[in-house]
Amino acid sequence: MPVHPLLAAKFPLLEGFSSFGELLADPAFAEFERPPVPDVVPEVSTVDAQVPGPHGPVPVRIYRSGDQESAPCLVWLHGGAFRMGDLDMREADRVARELAHRAGIVVVSVDYRLAVGPVSYPVPHDDVVAALRWVRDHAGDLGVGRISAGGASAGGNLSAGAALRLRDDDGWLPAALALVYPVLHPQLPSLPASLVARMTEVPPILHFPPAAVRATTENYLGGPVSRADGYAMPGLAMLEGLCPTLVLTAEYDDLRVSGQVFAGQLAGAGVDVRHVVVPSLLHGFLNLPPAIDEVGRALDLIIESVRPAGT
Repeated sequence: MPVHPLLAAKFPLLEGFSSFGELLADPAFAEFERPPVPDVVPEVSTVDAQVPGPHGPVPVRIYRSGDQESAPCLVWLHGGAFRMGDLDMREADRVARELAHRAGIVVVSVDYRLAVGPVSYPVPHDDVVAALRWVRDHAGDLGVGRISAGGASAGGNLSAGAALRLRDDDGWLPAALALVYPVLHPQLPSLPASLVARMTEVPPILHFPPAAVRATTENYLGGPVSRADGYAMPGLAMLEGLCPTLVLTAEYDDLRVSGQVFAGQLAGAGVDVRHVVVPSLLHGFLNLPPAIDEVGRALDLIIESVRPAGT
């Protein structure tokens, strides 16, 4: 499918910019980020809490709709290249509200430490592991039952890495993983010709060239990509025994290749995996309103993995 017309209509705003950093500092970015359709944000209850972690308290925000007991729970991680983002960004707050509202899922959104300044791996990873352990160990107090984990972009990486750590250290796994346009390899696998052709429809400033991906990885690791292990970059891990996993990727996204390759690795390891390419959208599509059909369907797929039919 072609790029979604609501997104393509905004591409002229990007003309004349040579880097994403330059765009971020310009008023055009606010217009580019403005939702292209009206968005009604659902009202759900929220509670802020602090989770103890090895590097200090980890802020979390708990979203729920209604008072049901033993509700399915999703521990959710926003993206932002490991160095940006917070609990208030759309990919965190808007997604959590929508999931809680649509399906009665309790969402625990995690404000993990960002890889900025002296902070690097394993600090963000450790924060996420601590949050998952806390939800698991306090499930009764939280009124939750089935616990899953997931995230978008860097958050997808962090949720998969935390699940692998808990598998190995605790002998425990979340019930499911939901990885949305995740980055799971220290260096981007080679793009197939079909994806290279699709990306010609997208302005270069919205591409993720290998050098940029490598720089993001090195910033997260605090050093060269050779430092990466399977918890930092799950594409390097032994994946046998991992829980059922949903991988959602965007049709127009260089990073799609990482999720695609990872889904193949999971299948080869005997893991129950489903990979869905969300048509017509770009990386970061969960920042868009769910009134856009493709975004709404992606949220429904996450709900299906967290709350299977009959539960």
